[in-house]
Amino acid sequence: MLLVREVYSDWAAERRGTIAIRRADRAGCAPPVTTDPGAPAKRYAVAGKILLSRLRTFLAFPEWFYLKEPVNTMTPPRPTPGGLATQFSSAGHYDLGEDQAMIVTVPAAGRQVAPYQGIQLGSMWYVSLDYINHQTSLTADQARIDPDGRMRFVISERDPGVANWLECTGHRRGYVQIRWQRLTRDLTTADGPQVAVVPHADLPGLLPYYEHARVSPAEWRARIAARQAAVAERMLG
Repeated sequence: MLLVREVYSDWAAERRGTIAIRRADRAGCAPPVTTDPGAPAKRYAVAGKILLSRLRTFLAFPEWFYLKEPVNTMTPPRPTPGGLATQFSSAGHYDLGEDQAMIVTVPAAGRQVAPYQGIQLGSMWYVSLDYINHQTSLTADQARIDPDGRMRFVISERDPGVANWLECTGHRRGYVQIRWQRLTRDLTTADGPQVAVVPHADLPGLLPYYEHARVSPAEWRARIAARQAAVAERMLG
């Protein structure tokens, strides 16, 4: 199996990549005509086995990757298993009431260290939340960086009125993950996130650059509109 992941920090500016795979020894040849009446059944049987294998993998992966960690925490940056040699990640899972918010504070690595740095939310099944019509993920290019060089993300169901709000979209429980890719050096605990669960009403006094972080309803709609346009551009064609 070959898995290809396209990663974009600036969704609007970076061009979509392409990939093509072909067997050189079959170029110009038509596939043989299938005369075996049992061939479709065999293919469906193989597809069924692959599906069950993937289901077992993704049922076991969250338990292994982050569910054993204490709730409402995130791990220090660590190399991502599976052959991603230049990626580190930090993972955790949240469980928040409607009147609670999680503040995730992490240094902005900068393109010289990590050309890609991003945070995303997902369901307990390790499925990304709706990232088209809701802001459930942010890259360093999309996020607002505070004057002290840190990014402060607010995970909550209710709108806190800040640019770096990550929407829970009805998922009281879920996972949160930060990725750094194409790293030029290994990361340490100091490069990783700090997490605090706070009352939603206390956010203005707890975010050190709250006024800098604020957005108006019109600005928020513009952010969502930009996401929708960027995804449409990437997914079409």
